[in-house]
Amino acid sequence: MPEQITSTKTTIAPAPTPNLNTKEAAKFLNIKPATLDQHRWRGTGPRFVKIGRCVRYRMADLDAFLTEQTFSSTTEAQHQSK
Repeated sequence: MPEQITSTKTTIAPAPTPNLNTKEAAKFLNIKPATLDQHRWRGTGPRFVKIGRCVRYRMADLDAFLTEQTFSSTTEAQHQSK
């Protein structure tokens, strides 16, 4: 009797992206948590999620913030901040 071979495909779901607290997000951005707090208060920092009293940052939002802060020259950066 011929041997029957079965194929199984396993789909692995990507791990969920963690939501970082202010301290973790500041460490990722290499800034102080107080600086990130000020950016959040002024509305100049990365987008964040508010869950009750907790503030969380998504990695995609931190990456987008870094992309927005990328410049070719200091002159370009100065014009962007005005």
